[in-house]
Amino acid sequence: MNLIKKQIVLKELKGGEKLQSVREMSTSLRVNPNTIQRVYKELEREGLAYTQRGTGTFITEDDSILYNLRGDMAKDVIEKFIDGMRHLGFTNKEIVDVVSSKLNKGE
Repeated sequence: MNLIKKQIVLKELKGGEKLQSVREMSTSLRVNPNTIQRVYKELEREGLAYTQRGTGTFITEDDSILYNLRGDMAKDVIEKFIDGMRHLGFTNKEIVDVVSSKLNKGE
């Protein structure tokens, strides 16, 4: 699911674009088709995809949902980073200093 979300955010998959069939996706990722079916259902539940019976599963064309996905994914990355830094004993100021230093160096 995260792979598909990342492809959407990177615009490798665009609104209205058809996803691979469950069988094709399961073959290319070497996972059980039931896993892919669950992923597609979860994407639908989140409003990121819809299924047209007999045609396939497609990425939503709702730009606001696609835009919000990027922000939600960024928030998750930041939260994991901050939690990791706190577990290492960094204070908020130290975390900001580390990030600022890296951004200023262009790394």
